[in-house]
Amino acid sequence: MISFGAIIESLLQKIEMQTLKKILVLLVLPLLVVSTAKHEYYVSVTEVAYVKDKGSLQIITQIFIDDFEKLIQERYDETIVLGSGKESLKTEGYMKRYIADKLLVNINGQDVAFNFLGKEYKDDIVYCYLEIENISDINSISIQNRVLFDVFSEQQNIVRLKVNNINKSFLLISDKDNCLLNFD
Repeated sequence: MISFGAIIESLLQKIEMQTLKKILVLLVLPLLVVSTAKHEYYVSVTEVAYVKDKGSLQIITQIFIDDFEKLIQERYDETIVLGSGKESLKTEGYMKRYIADKLLVNINGQDVAFNFLGKEYKDDIVYCYLEIENISDINSISIQNRVLFDVFSEQQNIVRLKVNNINKSFLLISDKDNCLLNFD
């Protein structure tokens, strides 16, 4: 015969198990929602380094893959999926074209064009590698970075310059989209 105490104990165990399950759901659910949500900020980072002995300006632009993908889909081709391994051959051309339009470099008062060397994906970021060759000396450098301003109003672009032993960082926004370093 089952005692009254055993029945109570069994009921308490079931209640505790249900409560424990509810607590676990409440703890785990927000983590799942956060991990599948898009990032809440829009930022790119562009590093510009002058390598005097090579006479070149080396540029690495880092952009969130999903943001760049949205832009390319809206502007050029809605079927493009970045980092999928099944990219169209046109993808790199779209990237080069867009960055050439939105990232402008002026050295010593002259606009200069860069060579798009390639791209690679790491985690959730696409790294675009650019280079400007035949730079013998830099007296001034100006960078205008309007990357993704046309898609995200909250977009911010960080530009880090390493030129003539000077390291300087700038935060560019839509209303202030350029930075300048003078060495005169």
